[in-house]
Amino acid sequence: MTKTVVAQKYGNPDVLKLIDVEVPPPARGEVRVDVKAIGVNPFDYKLYSGAWGTDPSKLPIHLGGEAAGVVSAIGPDVTTVAVGDEVIVSPGSGLYSEQVVVPSSSVTPKPSSISWEQAAGLLLVGGTAVDALDTIRVSEGDTVLIHGASGGVGSLAVQLAVARGATVIGTAGASNQEYVRSLGATPVLYGDGLEARVRELGSVDAAFDTAGTDEAVDVSLALVADKRRIVTIVAFGRAESDGFNAVGGGNPQSAEARLKARGELVELAGAGRLTVKIAKTFPLADAAQAHAELQSSHPAGKFILIP
Repeated sequence: MTKTVVAQKYGNPDVLKLIDVEVPPPARGEVRVDVKAIGVNPFDYKLYSGAWGTDPSKLPIHLGGEAAGVVSAIGPDVTTVAVGDEVIVSPGSGLYSEQVVVPSSSVTPKPSSISWEQAAGLLLVGGTAVDALDTIRVSEGDTVLIHGASGGVGSLAVQLAVARGATVIGTAGASNQEYVRSLGATPVLYGDGLEARVRELGSVDAAFDTAGTDEAVDVSLALVADKRRIVTIVAFGRAESDGFNAVGGGNPQSAEARLKARGELVELAGAGRLTVKIAKTFPLADAAQAHAELQSSHPAGKFILIP
């Protein structure tokens, strides 16, 4: 038996419960992982909040798309990992658990130089950032505006763009200006007058919206001449109506791009060129509290569950 978190009904984080479930032995092509840390993402609470429907046939909902841990068993025909290997699990589902069984294709070797917490928070947000930056072709010499630069995706996007040789302007609240600067970007306060403040810093070649606000979209459209160099991961309606890019949202091309990004992300993180900031850790049993705090004002960085 292993402990796992499920949403037994739709609603607020109070519907999350820690239950015991059987862990099957790994089948052909599968591995069992003893989980050390689990990444918490907005996607997780949207699954049970009703934001994407309330189909009772999907209950109970098992949560969690990224984790890190140690391989404790392998199924037949698994040759890419061995028992005892430290790995990152992503993509996945139902990873809010002490033990999980996943396809061997979902595990990536964890660099010894990064912590369990950083490993568990790397690949989902990092893959999203790479997908978006590739879509708008960010490269050396570009100036890119990143909305929500202190967030989970935004902070990795800043570091990745800087690593590509781009100049980055990053929007953030007052309390996160210095954090954005520490990532290698020029911080700018969002809110009234954002367009003028960015114009004072120079011209912008591309924009990446992680915030999803009308302000972020409107400013991007005003500053970037080529709509093909604007991308959002949130404002899907505006992307469709205004004719710019959106990535994610179940798009198979995005899923494939994010899988391909895993090697680059792990290499950069292992070399110390990409850092996942950990805002707070919670015991697995406190998943409901983690979700409640994630939906309110909170420190910059990733929330992590510890089994």
